[in-house]
Amino acid sequence: MTDVAVIGASMTQFGQRDAWIRELLADAAIDCLADAAVEPHELDHLYVANMASGEFEGQTGVPNALAHDLAATPAYTQRIDQTSASGGGGIYAAWQSVASGASEMTLLVGGEKMTHRTTGESTDVIASLTHPVEYKHGVTLPSFAGLTARHYLERFDAPRESLAKVAVKNHENGALNPHAQFRKEIDIETAMESPMIADPLRLYDFCPVTDGAAALLFCPAERAREYADDYAVVSGVAGATDTHVVHERADPTTMGAVVDSGEAAFSMAGLDPDDVDVAELHDMFTILEFLQMEGLGFAPKGEAWREIEAGTTELDGELPINTSGGLKSKGHPLGATGVAQAYEIYEQVAGDAGERSVDADVGLACNVGGFGNCVTTTILEAR
Repeated sequence: MTDVAVIGASMTQFGQRDAWIRELLADAAIDCLADAAVEPHELDHLYVANMASGEFEGQTGVPNALAHDLAATPAYTQRIDQTSASGGGGIYAAWQSVASGASEMTLLVGGEKMTHRTTGESTDVIASLTHPVEYKHGVTLPSFAGLTARHYLERFDAPRESLAKVAVKNHENGALNPHAQFRKEIDIETAMESPMIADPLRLYDFCPVTDGAAALLFCPAERAREYADDYAVVSGVAGATDTHVVHERADPTTMGAVVDSGEAAFSMAGLDPDDVDVAELHDMFTILEFLQMEGLGFAPKGEAWREIEAGTTELDGELPINTSGGLKSKGHPLGATGVAQAYEIYEQVAGDAGERSVDADVGLACNVGGFGNCVTTTILEAR
């Protein structure tokens, strides 16, 4: 199996954008190819990570459209849909295409256009990924998050303020990220007094609705020096699934797919959680940052909240988490999110993250679909 390198990366501005999905994807793709000085006709495979362009804007066939827009034909194209983990699924697919020898140059572009729809309409599109029985009774991902957060706080005697501190930390990091949707800091009082959404979670415990795109360029590691002096290798990547019916899980505070994909990615890389210098976790809701820290082995069960209280996950902490601002501040354009998480890790291990740079050679990104229904974990190492 061929070792795989990432030799280029890009992302658009996240937030409310006038551009439609094809323009967003093309902008990210062009910038990514330019980052490695690769021409579109050199692409063998072109993958697009996207959850619901048909539902959001009536646009289907986006991979083929993008190949046309880039003049990348006759590259093979494919759409990757793993709900909100589509970006992570795209990374796994792009890695497979190069590792197997099927492609010498694969471009992955993830994107979503959502803000032209109302919050209710967007929430309904996203809620369609839940089990039909749960969907029929009006169960949404925010309601799952509220129930899980209540259970976590009571079971592990965690203070409500610990969740607010996740939001404060990620907004502080996002203020340093020029691509982030929200570049403003907040304080504990603002988070704790914001409107209640799903008790005990309030407005600042949730990520926004976002437009945006991001891209990564993959080739065999043995050819990476032809394109870049500094690059990253995909040392670990794995995906897993958990029950579609969330209430059938034995422990609602454990996302089995996070545990399984994390263990497989660490095994492939030959690394342990202690070897990771920086991580991007899927903080669609603040409580998810705790669940992923524990599922990936960054904290013992029920004690992730102690790490946020101790400052471990801040920029100058022992394990900085969500240096980009996370989904909470950077934004969450579904198909782009997993790609943008890996973009942040790529920038961090290359030392190119500007004011939010940390000392990192090994980084991890965890992209969650649904409420842990499907998960992909990726580990990048600097070269």
